[in-house]
This record gives sequence, C-alpha cells and structure tokens, in this order.
Amino acid sequence: MTSDLPHRRKNLLTGDWVLVSPQRMKRPWQGEVKMAQPASRPAHDPSCYLCPGNERSGGVTNPHYDGTFVFPNDFPALLSESESASTGKLFEEQPARGEARVICYSPDHSMTMARMDDAARRMVVQSWCELSAELGARWAHVELFENKGAMMGASSPHPHGQVWAGDFVPTIVEREDVQQRAQFAAGGSPLLGDVIAAEIASGERVVVKNEHWLVIVPHWAAWPFETLVLARTPVARLENLDVEAREGLASVLGKLLCAYDALFDTDFPYSMGWHGAPHGAGDDTGHWRLHAHFYPPLLRSAEIRKHMVGFELLAETQRDLTPEAAAERLRELVK
Repeated sequence: MTSDLPHRRKNLLTGDWVLVSPQRMKRPWQGEVKMAQPASRPAHDPSCYLCPGNERSGGVTNPHYDGTFVFPNDFPALLSESESASTGKLFEEQPARGEARVICYSPDHSMTMARMDDAARRMVVQSWCELSAELGARWAHVELFENKGAMMGASSPHPHGQVWAGDFVPTIVEREDVQQRAQFAAGGSPLLGDVIAAEIASGERVVVKNEHWLVIVPHWAAWPFETLVLARTPVARLENLDVEAREGLASVLGKLLCAYDALFDTDFPYSMGWHGAPHGAGDDTGHWRLHAHFYPPLLRSAEIRKHMVGFELLAETQRDLTPEAAAERLRELVK
C-alpha cells in the first residue's frame, strides 16, 4: 500500500535515496511558468542545421538523407586526444579520450519518435544497435542519449539523439555496475531481473509491456513522470537484441512516447539514455540487464516543470507525486 505521508525510497541502481512528499502536490504554484513547445513544425526548416541539404554551423552540407542520418558531432565533448596536468594527490585529473556523433532520426523536421510509425522507429533502434557495436569495439563505454525539447537543453528542435563514446566508464554507469554486481554476487540473480519479476507481479508501477520489454515508473523515481524501459530477456547491450526484440522496442517506445505527449497535450520534453554493460568489461556481463532511463521535467502541466534545486542540490532528491500515481496516469493514456 502506498503511503500518502513523507517517506524515503532507495534507488537500487545507484544506492541513493529519494525523499517522497505526496502532500506537497496540494501547494499553490506562483513560480516559473514556461511557454509550451509549439504544437507543430514544418517538415523542412531552411534555417535548421540538421535538415537534409542544409549547411551546418561548421560549414558541412548535409546530404539529402531519407532515413536516419548519423554524422560526427561538429562540437564534440570528447576528442581522440587528451591531456591532464599532474596536480598531486589533492587535485586529481585523468585524461579522457573518445568521440561523439549525432543521430538525426528522420529527414522530417517535425517527426519526433512519438509521431513516427513503428517502421521508422525501428530504423532509429537499428542505428542505436549498430553504433553500440561499432563504438564499443574500441571504447570502454558507449552512451546513447537524447535531449528532447528546449526545456531539456536541446540545441536544435530537429528530432535527434547523440552518442558519446569514451575510454572511461562514467560515474553513474560505474555506480550502476557496482550495485548490480553486488546484488548478483549476494543473490545469484540479476538485480533488474528481480525488479522485473516484482513489478510484473504487482502491476502498480507498470506503464506498458510486451513480450520483450517492460516500462515502469521505478519505485525510486526522481522526476515526476520518470520511466525505466527494461529488457525482459537477459540482454546486456543493445547490439545483443535479436530482430524480434528490436521490433518490440520500436513498438513499446511508440506507446510510451504517445502517452507522454497525451499527458499534457504537448510535445513532451525529456532526457533519455541507454545503460548497458560497459564494453570495457568484455564478457563479464551476467549481472547487467539492458535498460533506458527517461527523465521528463514536466510536473503539473505543459508549462510547469520540476526544478532540481535547493534541497535536491544540497541534500537529496525529492519528489511530490508518488511513482504509483504517475504510473497510473501514464497507463491510462497508453493506446
């Protein structure tokens, strides 16, 4: 039974705690109100750096692509060369090498993943899998992600994602690796496999599922309508998905993202990303289960978002709406 009183929940993937305060949903709001994203965009924008045939800011002209289009990021966060100055034991530095690419989902400037059909989404999924395999062959970790919408810092409204691959395992992925490895050593079963079984049995935080995938609002969710997309079979990396699982992913993403858009009748913003076993670990992946995180900022409407400030920055993450209530609202919108 879900409590309506303040309580804390543990994030099983990171070990962090989240403060849940359901009673705060009743508070009045006189804070920031953001303009909602435009309901429609043209199929081609001559000023967009990512549309087919347009010139990017670096001077390169995009080809007249007709599906997904992947190219090296013109302003990458990681380069093939790196350096760090030795500053002694107190101020530690490490070199960081890698590469980054941009993934245009469609030539259509207005075609978000929510608006695509399953066949078009399948092309995006295929790109993810191919990039994970290619970059994972030479880098320790491959992070595929999307920032959707100006509210989440997207530099272009053209639907696109990114991939950053590096010679190190990033902090959050490393923490997930530690937590999953510890659970596997203690109980002999993958942590997220246990979560999947428990969530299916309960059903109260399930948003949508099919034969290959389960989408839940996790028990420890930080963002109001955060979701976790979980592979139901023991798959550790994107490239390990078979044809049926890739098709199932395209389908389940369509249902989730359409529910997001319907929630506040807006082009729903979010940051999302895939977490799979770090490629630097080789075949040591028995404790891992492939999953994707969706972190949408909207709280009460298309104009009012959750701010991670104050207590969240200085103490620990806090949320108002319970994960169970969030899951129920999303579940009702799945078609």
